[in-house]
Amino acid sequence: MFSENNNRGGCIEVVCGSMFSGKTEELIRRLRRAQFANLKIAIFKPEIDNRYSDVEVVSHDFHKITSKPIKDAAAMLDIDDDVRVVGVDEAQFFGDNLVEVAQELADRGVRVIVAGLDTDFLGKPFGPMPRLMAVAEEVRKVHAICVRCGNLANHSHRLSRNRDLVVLGEKDVYEPLCRRCYNAAMAEDAANAE
Repeated sequence: MFSENNNRGGCIEVVCGSMFSGKTEELIRRLRRAQFANLKIAIFKPEIDNRYSDVEVVSHDFHKITSKPIKDAAAMLDIDDDVRVVGVDEAQFFGDNLVEVAQELADRGVRVIVAGLDTDFLGKPFGPMPRLMAVAEEVRKVHAICVRCGNLANHSHRLSRNRDLVVLGEKDVYEPLCRRCYNAAMAEDAANAE
């Protein structure tokens, strides 16, 4: 496992935003740059995310990189000694222990790059993301384009009436909306539910 004689400085980087904002694409870009620098990487994703692939992290524009699907963030601690960069996709689906795991890895000298939704379909902070953003050295918020008006989109509006917190889907289930269009869509959803 990890050597106590390691002088590397670790850090946590968070890439967050709405659906279709390019979070996974940015994660893959950063991981590829680490590979080009001959750094050993380890990539993880939640087992439940099998939309495009069971074992790859795949962006909406089909850039992909091999990953290890795991159930619990604690499995990330079992990395080889020479891993310098850890990537985590769909971080919002992991439990709150992801924050402690990311901090332990960073304390070991590992660069931890985490991508995930910062808010759920109701506009509320999602899973461990707020706490990760609070302890990260870098937070980058990326935006989609609102499909209704063309402004920057910050919200993931669910098109279905399913109220479960976790519903995997693509453009058939979610649309990126700006604040104004999201508020209008949520008001319309509430009126239609009555």
